Amino acid sequence: MMATRVGIVGYGKIAQDQHVPAIEGNPHFELAATVSRSRNGHPGVPCFTSHTDMLRDTKDLGAVAICTPPSARYAIARDCLDAGLPCLLEKPPGVTLGEVEELKKVADARGLTLFTTWHAQHNPAVTAAAEALKGKTVETMRITWREDVRKWHPGQAWIWEPGGFGVFDPGINAFSIATRIFPGTLWLKEAELLYPENRQSPIAAHLALSGSAATGEIAAEFDWRHSGGEAWDIAVRTADGETILLSEGGSKLSRNGEQVAAQGPGEYPDIYREFAALLDAKASHVDVAPLRLCAEAFLLGRRTMVEPFED
Repeated sequence: MMATRVGIVGYGKIAQDQHVPAIEGNPHFELAATVSRSRNGHPGVPCFTSHTDMLRDTKDLGAVAICTPPSARYAIARDCLDAGLPCLLEKPPGVTLGEVEELKKVADARGLTLFTTWHAQHNPAVTAAAEALKGKTVETMRITWREDVRKWHPGQAWIWEPGGFGVFDPGINAFSIATRIFPGTLWLKEAELLYPENRQSPIAAHLALSGSAATGEIAAEFDWRHSGGEAWDIAVRTADGETILLSEGGSKLSRNGEQVAAQGPGEYPDIYREFAALLDAKASHVDVAPLRLCAEAFLLGRRTMVEPFED
């Protein structure tokens, strides 16, 4: 079987640290090209400064992984689909739900694979938690997502602009896990969004949610001002008294206080395993539930101004 030749558009940290090793470790794929405005590409692989140059000049390109900031993804993905190429989209798949809906329509009309990836969902501990909660009624769920923006996004001005998501850039990872493990549909009830006086996107958020399989409180706290080490936890109590704790961004699972060993290839190797299966089946997987929760938070959110943020 010939390997699918993949071009990566947006050759930043996530592409270098996660996508390239996953591609190189999967016999179904071969890294064919990268696109980077800084011309900082992968050694031995052609690097272009625009996706249009890559589409024009790369021979036998078979698929594209789009890892740019979200505001650029729709136009790039549309060009790639119009060129007959399946697309893998880093999270979030777009800035708006309408963008993703249109890309799905285009992909379906052309018989092409469109894969919206949420890397945290591919943790084996998340899969195990979803199985443990299947068919259950949730009494409470508490989502805590705290980190230091200066550590994780230094100098990334785009993330503070409209469409940059602000604290929802990491927070959407929490939403992707929550929507994966919750045994029903989740939606926002209330939101308070904390905006630095000099920024266009929030630095923190306090959220109240509800769900079709919940009897009690579902709450989330996202905060980029946390300097004491990361806290990426989701704690669930079911109506029958069982407790589930996902910690370290969904990589560790405790059930009723006992650590559960969950085995799997890892987030990005599993993403490319699924991408290979989708390509073989000529199928798509489009999940907008985490993005919808973000949109609901911005729609419902009360704006509270806080002190200016300086990087």
